[in-house]
Amino acid sequence: MAVHDDCKLRFLELNTKMTHRFIVFKIEENQKQVIVENLGEPAQGYEDFAACLPPNECRYAIYDFEFLTEGNVPKSRIFFIAW
Repeated sequence: MAVHDDCKLRFLELNTKMTHRFIVFKIEENQKQVIVENLGEPAQGYEDFAACLPPNECRYAIYDFEFLTEGNVPKSRIFFIAW
């Protein structure tokens, strides 16, 4: 199974430029590769992300979770999700 170059590019944008809140990937059976299905804008939240996941189909996703530490320091962690 191949991974489309756009998947790598979008992940680098999320990781370094923070231009996306999340990325949802799907397997394109006809092309036998993983492709980008949805991109979340930085202002979108977890509810928007969850709404992009179809209830009866498999997906891969990356979510950039932002939070404040106990000392009110902003942090973010990237989660990889198999749906």
